[in-house]
Order: sequence, then structure tokens, then C-alpha cells
Amino acid sequence: MRLGIMGGTFDPIHYGHLELAREVRTALGLAEVRIIPAGDPPHRAAPHAPAADRLAMAALGVQPYPGLVADDREVHRAGPSYTVVTLQELRAEQPSRPLAVIVGADAFLGFETWHRWREIFALAHVVLVARPGIDLASGLTGDLAAEWQARRTTDRGTLEMHAAGSIYQQSITPHAISASAIRAALARGDTAAVRGLLPDAVLAYIGRNHLYSEPSPDAI
Repeated sequence: MRLGIMGGTFDPIHYGHLELAREVRTALGLAEVRIIPAGDPPHRAAPHAPAADRLAMAALGVQPYPGLVADDREVHRAGPSYTVVTLQELRAEQPSRPLAVIVGADAFLGFETWHRWREIFALAHVVLVARPGIDLASGLTGDLAAEWQARRTTDRGTLEMHAAGSIYQQSITPHAISASAIRAALARGDTAAVRGLLPDAVLAYIGRNHLYSEPSPDAI
């Protein structure tokens, strides 16, 4: 059965992340979706919470969701958290299993900046989820546009018949939840503003460990 992979900083994990993973898993019939917090994300500023805390929050967040599993490999692996390395590890563990890496359409526009990005297609399918205002048909250029034209499919069965290599678009329900807005509210001490945006267990963990209590640059 197909395995989904969803990486990110998850700083903190919230219902936007969790519902996206749940919807994609259900729509594509994935056996499991691994939620993989980046230990050292190479494409963005350092996360606000330590990697161990982000992993702990992810583990708490997925508990009510059958088929969602927090994976600790990038937190415990030294060096930058490159997706291609994670996929190589998963492929080595189960050589013939179809893998599907879940990527937001906005992130895919910058796919050519990812470490060894071409190799990702040999290791997994890429499942793109829509983002408001992002038009891939007009936004892609150069080599990435060529890969898009050559690899895109509307046949969900392709994701199971082959272990890797296709690009598939999956529509999801939009969830206007922002991790930066959650951090900003918590820095103000406004816990009430974030209730319902992330699981209660995650919010309780944040409180116990005094995370996001100081204003960060993106909260000012």
C-alpha cells in the first residue's frame, strides 16, 4: 500500500496540517502518512521551537488520526533535513513500495531549489495540494515546467501501479490557519485566540514547556 510523506517545520503543528494529511490519505487510499518534522530545515529560517519539541507536538497531534504517524528521522539525523535523503532512507527500507511526497503548490514553484530535486522523482510520486492564488500552469518555468508536463497524471491508479515518478494534483478543503499567527497570539498571551486551531494536547504541551511565550520577529 502507498505511503505518504509530509515534511515541514510544524512550528507548531495545527489542524491545517493534520486535516490536509487526513484528506490526502483518504482521497488517495494511502496506508499511512508520515508527518516528518525537519530537524534543520534548509530552505527557511530556524524554527522557533526546538526540534525535539516540534516532534513531541507532532506525535501528540497525530494521535486522534488513524493512519497519521509522526516520524522522528529528520530530527535525529545530523545535517540539513533534505527531502531526498529522507526518501532514500524510506526507499531502502521498502524498495518496491509506492511513495508519495505531499507538497503544497506554493512550495512546488521553488522545487528547483531543493537539494538534488530531480532525484526526488526517481524515489517518489509528488502529490501537489492547491494553495490559494497559485496557478501552476502559468507559474512554472524552465526545467521544472518540463518535468511537470512530462510527469503529471490525473489517474490515481498510476500512484499504485508505479513506485515513483508521477505528479498528481489533489484538491483539499482550504484551512486558513497560520503557524506564524498562532505563535504571535501565544506571544501576546492570547491563548483563547488559538483554541480550535490546534489540538488541545498540543496547546497544553506548549503551555507546559513555555513555548512561543516571547515575541518572535514575525510576530512583531
